[in-house]
Formats: sequence, C-alpha cells, structure tokens
Amino acid sequence: MSARTLPRPAPLLLALLVLWAALGLAASTGTVPPRWWQGAGAALGLLALIDLVRVWRLPLPQVERSVPDTWPIGIERPVTLAFESARPQRIDVFDLHPVGWQMHGLPRRLDLRRGESARFDYHLRAHERGDFVFDGTHLRVHSPWRLWRQRRTAGELQPVRVFPNFAPLAKFAMFSAEQASRLVGAHLKRRRGEGTDFHQMREYRIGDSLRQIDWKATARSHKLISREYQDERNQQLVLLLDTGRRLLARDELASGRGMAHFDHVLDAALVVAYLALRQGDAVGLLAAGGDSTWVPPRRGAGAIEGLLRGSYALQPSPVATDFLAAATELSVRQRRRSLVMMVTNLRDEDMDDVLAAVQLLRKRHLVCVASLREVALDETLAREVHDLPGAIRAGATAQYLQQRAVAHDALRNHGVMVLDVTCDQLAASLVERYLAVKRDGLL
Repeated sequence: MSARTLPRPAPLLLALLVLWAALGLAASTGTVPPRWWQGAGAALGLLALIDLVRVWRLPLPQVERSVPDTWPIGIERPVTLAFESARPQRIDVFDLHPVGWQMHGLPRRLDLRRGESARFDYHLRAHERGDFVFDGTHLRVHSPWRLWRQRRTAGELQPVRVFPNFAPLAKFAMFSAEQASRLVGAHLKRRRGEGTDFHQMREYRIGDSLRQIDWKATARSHKLISREYQDERNQQLVLLLDTGRRLLARDELASGRGMAHFDHVLDAALVVAYLALRQGDAVGLLAAGGDSTWVPPRRGAGAIEGLLRGSYALQPSPVATDFLAAATELSVRQRRRSLVMMVTNLRDEDMDDVLAAVQLLRKRHLVCVASLREVALDETLAREVHDLPGAIRAGATAQYLQQRAVAHDALRNHGVMVLDVTCDQLAASLVERYLAVKRDGLL
C-alpha cells in the first residue's frame, strides 16, 4: 500500500519566507536596495523549487512490521518497525495501529542511510478482543534541504487477533490441577482416596475409611491395603455464556473504566475449562444472546486452543437474551448428560424465561447458574448515608438485591445450583463448584 499527499512547507522554509518579507519591508523604506530583496526572492524560489522536486522523487522506504503471533487483551506487547531506504533521508514515523489501543513510543524520527536498515520498538495494549487491522504506516518525509515535508503511507494492511488473557492458563500448566485450583482461590475439601473410579492399591494410611480396605489383598500381603479411587474422568462440561445486554456492564476502577463483565466471564470460563481438561473431562461452549457460537465438547490439550479460537471475537450486544431458545439449542446439540454452567446477570424480570430454560435443561443435564453482581451495589450499601439522596440510593439498592435474592431462591427451589458472585469471585467460584460436583459424583 502506497499513498502520498502534496508537500507542505517546512518550518525552515516558513522562517526564510519571514526573513524575505522583513527584507522586503527594509527595501520599501530604503534601508537596503530593492534589488537585494528581488535577488533573495529569486534565489529562495529556485531553492524551494529544486527541493520540492527532490522530495517528490525520493523513493518510499521499505517498511516491515513485526507483531506478536498471539495478542492477549489487557497485556502490553511490543511492535517492531523495520525500515530500509535506497537513499539517505529523514522521516517521522507513526504507525496506523487499531483505534483505541493504548500506545507509547510514537511518533519517532529516523535518519536513514543509503542501503542500511533501521528498526525500533513501540508498545501497544489492546482493550477489546476480536479482529483488528494495522492500516499501514504514516511517514512524514523531509526534503534533502529541509524546506518541504510530505506525508506518505507505506507498508501493508496487517490483520491481528486479540484473544482473552491466557497468561493464567500458561501459569497453571506448571502446577497440578489441584494446585492450580487453589491458585484461582477455590476452596477445596480434601478427601484422600475417595471418588468413583478405581485408581490404585496402596498401603493403609491413617484417615482412610474402613470401606477403602481391600480385605483379600490385606490377607495376601499380611498388612492393611486400601483401595484408592479418583474422580470419574471423561465427563462433559458445557459453558453457556450470555452475550446479551446484561453483560455490557462494567465495574468502575480508580484508574478508569474496567473491562466489560463479559470479558471477566470469558476469562473465568477459560480457567474452569482448562482445569476441567486437566481432569480428563471434555469441555464445550455455547454463547447465546448477541454474538452466538457453538464449540462442541472436546478432550485433550488441543481443546483449549479450540475454545480460544471459537470465543475470542465474541462481544456482548444490547439485546435481550432468549434463554429458552439457548436451552433448546443446547438440548439439541448436546445429547450426553453434562454439567451446564450458565453465566449471566439475573434480573427478576428474566425469571420466567430462565426457569423455563433451566427446567428444559434439567431433563438431561446438571445445571449451575452463576449470576454476576456489580461491585457498585456492595459499595453503595457499605457507604455511610448522610443525606436524603444517599438514603434513597441505599434503599433502592437494598430492594434490588432483595429481588435478586428472591430470583436466586426460586432457582434453588427447582434444584439448580446458584452462584451470586462478583467478577473477581467468578473464576474461583466456578472452579470450586465444578470440583464439588466431581467430588460428590453428581454427574
């Protein structure tokens, strides 16, 4: 891609024109001969014309951009720009990165030499997931005598994908599933040797129940031998994510606006999915509401990459989610019994639709509903009240939370597991509930 605009006078040319005008003022008062002013104007015009032709003929430098193969949201990454020119020239560089990304390190001035390459790094931080494009690189080319400047566009369009922040997943790879679960804040109830699938025989340990003792093996070895079981593997987990208007909310931060609730939801979903895959289960994902997608349950290390690629571009939309339609679609697509974790932000006006959806899912699946709660609600109740507007705000918040609690109790009365959590608590709560289901053999 190559484009150019008409050259514009540089500060040096403007300064020379001011001096020429001052010389003309002096000539008009008789201080200097008029021919001096005329000669200076002719010389300046000739120099400007020659420099204009030279800047127009300057070849466009070759520009190459190197960006990371994977770009996680909210993480600062370097971008490398490399330049090579067939002739010496001075350029000012500004890269056309995606709009709205936080940037530092631009613009930059370079003095290129003939046949030599120059490169530098600048840094970007993406605040949204999805598909984006670098639209080339803006160059401001200086003429050889610095009398003109011309803006040009070099380089090629370069697409880039912004994924959810997968840094926690890479960190979890260094730990066992149980240790990784504790890292996200899940509180596990330890039960040594219990589960539903036989794992191994071992010597009896203090704390083992009598039910674990294998009396035949004990008689053969003349010492107490226990059977050790593990949680059943090759089960199914399906994450049902709301992409409607409820997940457009943001929790305000001291440094500015935080991520949308849906970004927190997606990060938490990937954490519980990764740990479930480490446990030997298959994980799938259904997004419904605004953007929609279906990733069938898969097992193995490659499944997390499929979830990332299937969900990185999902965005919440200002539409009402049809929970019953989502439940119907999931019932058709997922025939095997699964743990379905629905993540949304429940309101009392959603309850009829949500109850119908849950009752449909419970015919075959085990259902858990995670309902996000805005941090501002807790902060409002914790704030001291000193005036009438504050009292009205606190009363309205308390009434709203009471209505939420009634909606949650209605789901619990239908045998549904309900989590009422903030964004910061979501990942740990989902992991904790998933492991509790595994531990109790509910699937």
